[in-house]
Amino acid sequence: MLVLSRQRDESIIIGDNVVVTIVDIRGDKVRLGIEAPCEVPVHRQEVYEAIRRENAEGGRSGAGPVRAPARVKATP
Repeated sequence: MLVLSRQRDESIIIGDNVVVTIVDIRGDKVRLGIEAPCEVPVHRQEVYEAIRRENAEGGRSGAGPVRAPARVKATP
């Protein structure tokens, strides 16, 4: 695992088209802004695991895969 230190309003670039920016730091919470193309799924870990779990259960029941909600653009 790569561990980086960043301050508010500083960014990390992943590949050619994903930018992660530190938006705010409040106590032990860090708010991140993530810019990525629409075809790159971005989820919190617990949401990703829930989607995978639902898809695995859906495969057993014959239902189709669970799709994540459409990406919502953040307003400044």
